[in-house]
Amino acid sequence: MMITTTNTTQNNEVIPVNNAENNITSLAYAQHADEQDPLAKMREQFSIPKQSNGTDGYYFTGNSLGLQPKLARTAVLEVLDAWQERGVKGHFEGEFPWMPYHEFLTEQAAQIVGALPQEVVMMNSLTANLHFMMASFYQPSEQRSKILIEDHAFPSDHYAVESQLKHHGKSVDDNLLLWAPRAGEALLNYQDLWQIIEQHGDELALILLPGVQYYTGQVLDMQRITEVAHARGIKVGFDLAHAAGNIELSLHQWQVDFACWCSYKYLNSGAGSVAGCFVHQRHIENTELNRLAGWWGHDKSSRFKMENTFKPIPTAEGWQLSNPPVLSLAAVRGALDTVKLAGGMPALRKKSLLLTDYMITLIKTELGDKIRIITPENPAERGCQLSLMINVAGLDGKAMFTELEKNGVTTDWREPNVIRVAPVPLYNSFQDIYHFVRILKECI
Repeated sequence: MMITTTNTTQNNEVIPVNNAENNITSLAYAQHADEQDPLAKMREQFSIPKQSNGTDGYYFTGNSLGLQPKLARTAVLEVLDAWQERGVKGHFEGEFPWMPYHEFLTEQAAQIVGALPQEVVMMNSLTANLHFMMASFYQPSEQRSKILIEDHAFPSDHYAVESQLKHHGKSVDDNLLLWAPRAGEALLNYQDLWQIIEQHGDELALILLPGVQYYTGQVLDMQRITEVAHARGIKVGFDLAHAAGNIELSLHQWQVDFACWCSYKYLNSGAGSVAGCFVHQRHIENTELNRLAGWWGHDKSSRFKMENTFKPIPTAEGWQLSNPPVLSLAAVRGALDTVKLAGGMPALRKKSLLLTDYMITLIKTELGDKIRIITPENPAERGCQLSLMINVAGLDGKAMFTELEKNGVTTDWREPNVIRVAPVPLYNSFQDIYHFVRILKECI
């Protein structure tokens, strides 16, 4: 961030170039960083929630629910208008007819996760997709029946895996392996994972892990995990709820067997919106692969002949069940168009690293050891999210979260003791971060 001009404060006082703008703790520094940000205008593409005084709030919860893109609203209204004007003919008429609507999302979704278009489909919800994938990729044998997940997996993933084991008549105690952080540590250690795989490799049927750990924000080395697991004949799937739209992914190149993600966090498609699913190319043409079938996964050319012999589409679409909710897909389309407008994941990731680095530096400078950041410092091991712990005797983290909320800052709280803060490159600014740290410091 080279400083080349002067700035003014909110009181219109001129600040010399060689003074405040070079001081990372100054508002002028944040203002100048925003002036130099090529994605700064993307903020105008979103509706920013207001504070009680009518000014923009400080929203750092894109890791839970992304803000509304204006293009998403427009796309949904287009579908509502088509329904009003055309009725059932909306399935076949207009610029975006409903019958093939999910196909309008495929190319951009594939780019976001680093896949071939035929490997990706937008369908269902995240946990439902995990179940459908496990129906295909968890086929326990007498020798291989175990599933490995992380100890602090998102609860829905844990429930899904346990229920799959029970569905196959397998004991959870005997067949569920957990990769846990070491005592006194927050982050997962790869040496422990390699040891589990070495010890149980011949018994493991499936490894299911997050791309980004939801609590700590730790980005896992998905490529290396897949390589090590495949060398022992183990199938690998990833829950990308906190990774899709956050970090750059290369699922096809990494040879991942399957992956699933939601679209309402960093992809900003609205609460509970349609999720995404990836199945690697080497699996999609295997029509004998076990699956839970439905008519929307049947061969398109003969789908409406209403025959009772299932012929799966030889792409990821072959795992679809029912015709999808078009209103939700419209929101996804508008959201993906917004990502495209920003220049895609490389541009977003570049800004994301600058934002998180700035936040880390500012927190350390202004608050020292009063805040513990448990998210890895290594940029390759973190996305947008920073997980913060209050480290001041007598101060309760949950109370601090509530106090931030009272001061116009939206973060989110995760038990037992983490405030999650996600500066999202699509709509957060350097000034947002400056004011967040300022308010946090005042509250402490």
